[in-house]
Formats: sequence, C-alpha cells, structure tokens
Amino acid sequence: MQEMPEGLKKQMQKQGYHFVGKHSAVKTCEYTKKGIRGETLCYKNEFYGIRSWQCLQATPAIGCDLACRFCWRLIPDEEGYKWNELNAVDEWDNPAEIVEGMIEEQRKLVSGFKAIADNELRRKRFEEANMPRHATLSLTGEPLFYPYMSELLEEFHKRHFSTFLVHNGTLPEAIKKLRVLPTQFYISLQAPDKETYEKVTRPKIPNAWDRLLESLRLMHDMKTRTVLRLTLVKGLNMLNPEGYAQLIKIAMPNYVEVKGFSFVGGAREETRGLHYEDMPMHSEIREFAQKLADLTGYMVTDEHEESRVVLLCRDEQSKAQRIIDFDKL
Repeated sequence: MQEMPEGLKKQMQKQGYHFVGKHSAVKTCEYTKKGIRGETLCYKNEFYGIRSWQCLQATPAIGCDLACRFCWRLIPDEEGYKWNELNAVDEWDNPAEIVEGMIEEQRKLVSGFKAIADNELRRKRFEEANMPRHATLSLTGEPLFYPYMSELLEEFHKRHFSTFLVHNGTLPEAIKKLRVLPTQFYISLQAPDKETYEKVTRPKIPNAWDRLLESLRLMHDMKTRTVLRLTLVKGLNMLNPEGYAQLIKIAMPNYVEVKGFSFVGGAREETRGLHYEDMPMHSEIREFAQKLADLTGYMVTDEHEESRVVLLCRDEQSKAQRIIDFDKL
C-alpha cells in the first residue's frame, strides 16, 4: 500500500481518527458521545434500537472512489495531497486483529468520559461504551475495498456485534463475493439520474453509475435487512423524485432513509460550492419522503427531527419488528 502522507495522517488525527494497522481507522461519532452523556441519541437508535453509546464507527479500508460534494469527510485532493488511496495493498491486515484493534482504539477514544461519569446513567453508559456491541462500517467512504469483508463481519458476529455495512455501490464484484452478510446492508443513493450523479459524486473511476445500477440489482435478492440512504441537498440532488422511485424499485430494500444534508466538516470547503442554505428543513425532507412513498408504495413509518431524516418501510410492520434484539446476537 502506498504510504499515507504524514501530513494527511496528522490532519486526520486532529479530526479524531485513530488508525488501526496499515489501512483501518476508527472515529467516535457525536451521537456516541451524546449517548454516554445521557443526551439525545441518533436516528439509528430511534429506527433500529442501536445503542448509540456502544456504536463503533470504523472502516477496514481508508479511502473512497467518489468525491461527493456533500460528504463531511476530508478528501485528500482538496487538501493538496496526490496520495492514491486506491492503490492495492501488498498484504492486508488480518480480520481478527483489525476487530481487536478497533475495539482497543474505541476504548481509548471514550476513556475521557470517565471524568463525567458522575451519576448512575453516565456510569452505566461509560462502562457499556467500553464494550461496544454495534459496528457501522463506513467512515471514510468505501469499506468494500477490503477483500476479506466476509471474514471481518464473521469476527464481529462472533463477538455478538450487530453490523451495518454502508457503501456507495461502486463495487458490485465485492458484493457478489460476500458469503457472510451484515445485520443491515446499506447503499448510499446520491442521485436520481446519471447526469446528477456525476455532478454530485465526482467519481474517480469509470462507469460508476453503471456499477451503482448493478449493485442495486444485487441488493434486490440479498438475504439480510437492506437499506437505501438518500442524502439530499437543496438545488443539487433534491429533485426528480420519479428518478429516485425507479431506483428504489430496482433494489426493493426493506427501508429507505431520506436524510437532509448537513453543512459540516469537509462539506464546508469552498471547492464543494455548498452553503448553509442548501440544508433542507425537516419539513422539506418529510414532504420529499412522502412523494417517494406515493411513487413507490412504501410507507412513511418514523422520523428523527434532529437528524432531519424520515424512514420509509417496504412492508407494514410495527416498530418492534425493526428493533435489533441484542440479547439474541
């Protein structure tokens, strides 16, 4: 693997990334911190019962083959680094060692919260945060670069974790190789048509749109819980609900998360051309989600106003059916 430039690595460390081995990383989510403090929990807690304070936000492969304008992450090219994070790795790290390293770094990241464990709830949450039970695999864009994803998921499941694998749909060949599936399988759906897609994602690889379409077709038959996540930006990709509806019908996921873009992190870079005013209000997200529901036959079943996200479900079901039972993992 081409060595990551030291300046880039230091910049990411300042942003809270902890590196694991040669090509993996962990970064504590703001809702994990809020969960330990006993404050507002994230929408994944509301929708699926994820314990935010026990959530490990990580990736086994640092890098992405897209450069989405709305992404909160640091994009190396924008920082003046010509580092090719897509280079092949000569020898990939062992899945079990990656998982243990991620848990160890997560404990380091939450260790400072011991100082505020000053009541029963915070003490309990702090102790539980040191024993994560959920892994969201995304963080820097495309975790499926890691060729041993099945083995990695298996290692997490051995430790009674639930797993959310979140990726951008550009590696259908990697999806086909999965023999172990995550608890929940996500594809980020960034645009309703090819022209908008290329404007939004600024792909680094050829045929990215066609690859996405193939991945959506593969999602249709997956034997696990499946989700399409839309991150909507006013004036950029919050348009053409008919186009999104056609793509949703190709994949037929269990859930569709319709979420508003947040003007934070890398999304504030001048090169992205975005502004605070481009963030849709929750009422606008709700309205767009209802249009998608009307076009697809999906049902609006839940929402999280702080995160500006609305959940669509393919089938009518109670909230209890969506909640992950950690006692059975």
